[in-house]
Amino acid sequence: ISAADEEVGRYISEAMEKVGNDGVISIEESNGFNTELEVVEGMQFDRGYQSPYMVTDSDKMIAELERPYILITDKKISSFQDILPLLEQIVQSNRPILIVADEVEGDALTNLVLNRMRGTFTAVAVKAPGFGDRRKAMLEDLAIVTGAQVITDDLGLELKEATLDMLGTANKVEVTKDNTTVVDGDGDTANIDARVGQLKAQIEETDSDFDREKLQERLAKLAGGVAVIKVGAASETELKERKLRIEDALNSTRAAVEEGIVAGGGTALMNIFKDVQAIEAEGDEATGVNIVLKALQAPVRQIAENAGLEGSVIVERMKNAEPGIGYNAATDEWVNMLEAGIVDPTKVTRSALQHAASVAAMFLTTEAVVANIPEDKGNDMPQMGGMPGMM
Repeated sequence: ISAADEEVGRYISEAMEKVGNDGVISIEESNGFNTELEVVEGMQFDRGYQSPYMVTDSDKMIAELERPYILITDKKISSFQDILPLLEQIVQSNRPILIVADEVEGDALTNLVLNRMRGTFTAVAVKAPGFGDRRKAMLEDLAIVTGAQVITDDLGLELKEATLDMLGTANKVEVTKDNTTVVDGDGDTANIDARVGQLKAQIEETDSDFDREKLQERLAKLAGGVAVIKVGAASETELKERKLRIEDALNSTRAAVEEGIVAGGGTALMNIFKDVQAIEAEGDEATGVNIVLKALQAPVRQIAENAGLEGSVIVERMKNAEPGIGYNAATDEWVNMLEAGIVDPTKVTRSALQHAASVAAMFLTTEAVVANIPEDKGNDMPQMGGMPGMM
């Protein structure tokens, strides 16, 4: 309903089903006319191969690694000798290796490429994702997903001393020029669940919107997935309008998943009208109750007036209706709102009432308010100009 488009509803529903409640759904602009849904399976980060000579499919320019070992480190790898002992063990196992490091350069990068071209072994090097403390956290996430040990100075570990049991593994890894995707990592489920719980706790505690967004992205890569709705349209104006509608629908869906749904069209607010009316209060408190009662009627009244009806008539009838029964302005019928699919996210309805009460309380406790002076909308006709000397 938020997007006024059944196709958009289908895309959002499919995306939510595939990535789960902890997944990330992002909305991007498409270069084409059609709207499409793209779901990324596995853990993906925005770093690609460090040399195009590492690709295994030159037509698609991608490197596909089946059952690879995964080396994860926050160190720079410049000397080939630092990783030679580990590579000798990997050659014997006849399996490829993905190297995720701060940087692979110089002699190390050259020898990895040469050995790949000679067919000695297959190795793909990518830069570690993120920056600073966030980089360390993302490397730890990747290590947990793949069952690896991060080779870092913080733990006193050296590359020369690395063994196969310190490496992670996965069913498949795909590396493009810009992205690396790890599918079906062999990490321990209990460790992954513990990490997910830790991230959820951090999301609840943080006050920064930026940090919350980054934590949610990490959570999605660990527990859910990432879905991208690519919005297409024939013109830029239509594209922006369509994108805004999809964002609105997505936010409503997320809110509904979080706290459930209630009867829409102001029906849920009218259903609690009698309960609020039954509150015994005197003086200023009674005035407050009456104000809330008027506020509860406002959405239904406005919907009725928008449909060209008398709002008071619809409100009075709804006061005596069964719970869940409301007025469908689109069909001019009284229906069970939930059965008719006319719903609002509980979180949106609750938040609207709470925020309205918060603003009202702020007005009552503030000595002054800055506001625009209402314009005089009188019907006085402007004076007509005349010739000089005329009365």
